[in-house]
Amino acid sequence: MSARTAPQKVVLATHNAHKVEELRRILADELGTLELIAYDGPEPVEDGDTFEANSLLKARAAARHTGLPAIADDSGIAVDSLGGAPGIHSARYAGTRRDEDNVALLLQNLDGVEDRAAQFVCAASAVLPSGEEHVVRGEWPGTVLRQAAGSGGFGYDPVFQPEGFDVSAAELPPGKKDELSHRRLAFAALLPWLREQLD
Repeated sequence: MSARTAPQKVVLATHNAHKVEELRRILADELGTLELIAYDGPEPVEDGDTFEANSLLKARAAARHTGLPAIADDSGIAVDSLGGAPGIHSARYAGTRRDEDNVALLLQNLDGVEDRAAQFVCAASAVLPSGEEHVVRGEWPGTVLRQAAGSGGFGYDPVFQPEGFDVSAAELPPGKKDELSHRRLAFAALLPWLREQLD
C-alpha cells in the first residue's frame, strides 16, 4: 500500500466501549481511508454547559495527548417537560453512572407527566493537531415511554420511542437504529469536513 493511500489514524476520544463499537459499525461505509483507533489517555473534566462544549473538550484533550486528529461526541437525552434534562448530565443523572439507575430516575421524574416529548442529542466534534476544529449536532426526536421495553442498545434506549415507531430504540434491529440515530446523524455530518482537512 502506498503512503498516499495508507489509512489515516483518527483517535475516538472515549473510554466507552459501547460507543467505540457502535461508531465503528455505524461509520464502516463512510470512513474511507480513516482508521478509528481507541483512546486510552486521560479524560478531561467535562465542565462545559452544552453538548458541543463537552464534545470539543474531549476531542481537544485526545488530539493534544496523541498528536493525532481526534473525534469525540457528547450525547444524551433531553426531555421537553423537564426543561431539557437530563441533557448533558444524562450519563450521571442518578449519580451512579449505571444505565438502569438513570432510567429509573427519569421515569420517576416523569411520573404523571403527560408531555413526554424528548430528543436524543449528539454533538460530534473533530480537532486536528494544528488546532483546527469543527462541531456539528444531530437530534433524534421521540417520546419517553412509561416503562422500559427491549434489551438492545444501552443508556436510555429502553425508554425512548423514536418518532414514527411503536417500539423503543432498544427493540429496533441494530441496523435500523444505526441508520436513524442521533450519533449517526452527527458523525455523518462531521466526517466530510474531517476527510477534506486530512486529504
